[in-house]
Amino acid sequence: MERVLEILTDVRPDVDFMNETKLIDDGIIDSFDIIAIVSELNDEFDVQIPIDELEPDNFNTVEAIYELIIKLQEEDE
Repeated sequence: MERVLEILTDVRPDVDFMNETKLIDDGIIDSFDIIAIVSELNDEFDVQIPIDELEPDNFNTVEAIYELIIKLQEEDE
């Protein structure tokens, strides 16, 4: 999860990702941020985040993003 946090912080250093629980719902990160984050996550973790997974529940917290990555990695095995 540490690497996910680093990626998020690289994209938006002004956000306290460890304490925010509604990154999407509260408009803390926007669609441009999501594009950058998804691109970095795809490259770093060798996954492809499908369009149907681009929903607020998967991106509202660091934990949710991390769980999505784990789920996608397990599906690729």
